[in-house]
Amino acid sequence: MKIQCHRPTLSAAFQVVSGVVPARTPKDILKNVKLDVGDGVATLSATDSEVGIRYELEGVEIERGGTTLLPTARLLAILREVQDNAVLLELRDDGLLVRCGSSEFRLQAADPIEFPPVPGFDAVAYHVLSGAVLKEAVRRTVFATDVESTRYALGGVLMERDGDTVTLAATDSRRLAVMKIIGRAEGDPAGGNAAPVIPSKAMSLLERSITEDSEDVLIAIQANDALVKCGPATISCRLVEGRFPRYRDVIPTSSNASINLVVSSFLSAVRQAQIVTNDESRGVDFAFRPGSLTLESQAADVGRSTVELPISYEGKDIIITFDPRFVAEYLRVLEPESSVRLDLIDAESAAVFRTEDGYTYVIMPLSRDR
Repeated sequence: MKIQCHRPTLSAAFQVVSGVVPARTPKDILKNVKLDVGDGVATLSATDSEVGIRYELEGVEIERGGTTLLPTARLLAILREVQDNAVLLELRDDGLLVRCGSSEFRLQAADPIEFPPVPGFDAVAYHVLSGAVLKEAVRRTVFATDVESTRYALGGVLMERDGDTVTLAATDSRRLAVMKIIGRAEGDPAGGNAAPVIPSKAMSLLERSITEDSEDVLIAIQANDALVKCGPATISCRLVEGRFPRYRDVIPTSSNASINLVVSSFLSAVRQAQIVTNDESRGVDFAFRPGSLTLESQAADVGRSTVELPISYEGKDIIITFDPRFVAEYLRVLEPESSVRLDLIDAESAAVFRTEDGYTYVIMPLSRDR
């Protein structure tokens, strides 16, 4: 095998693919990225046995085909440090030769025969979604998953499909993020798993893989697996086991107060209030009064803070306690100049943030007996 690549292109592709490579695994072979060269195409692939990715390299000059394993950490370091734009990869009897300008590296290359296969995209029934829209929807939901939960379904993003509509939902049981997007169905993608939950690792990988706003993303859901085609990348994963909560049941359908807030100023106030919190006392009191919002926090051995923000609100006083991390994480995925509407019932009921483009975020209040 012998190829020459554009180093920035190879580096960008390798950065994406290496996101799948496990940091710790009993199978040392999975710490590598596989390179297949044949039929005029060079393809990188990686897997952790649950999530896999294939990535077709562009602009590769192929002199000789073949297959090898690339040591992930070493090659990433080489591509980061060398300066020339052309890089040569050649598999020899004594290992892998990497040459870039006047720099030359000879690396040990493991036998690729035991590397597990990573599937390509061969589905005939799938949903087609705008890459830019899907990237935003993933960004707005995946942060609300709970990857450490013993309830496995909370460690992924639910992907409901209804005709041309796809709804993403994620929760860790303390907050819920829901985003509805419109695409189009090809074939009959309604089969397979009716309520698939895609691992958060695969969703984060998908977000990083979408680089061109104009490209379409193809998503095929099967009984136990999902396939996603995104430009030169194909992501495959096993679906998360377990039943996702009935999330619609926790979204309040009415409210006693609605407050419009500007993201940038609201986020600034939340971040300021968060300074005077600790692991034992995370709660911040959000006091909504006519014309103003006051955020108050207090923590032993830290101190107390009061942050005031003028708002357009003329209703009754409501004081509700939130974990400021959950509010800040939500606001950070929105445009600073945009506005959100906060719907409140009382101090003990779930609060709902809504945007004009159909994004819903539910957060449970904390007890005020801190």
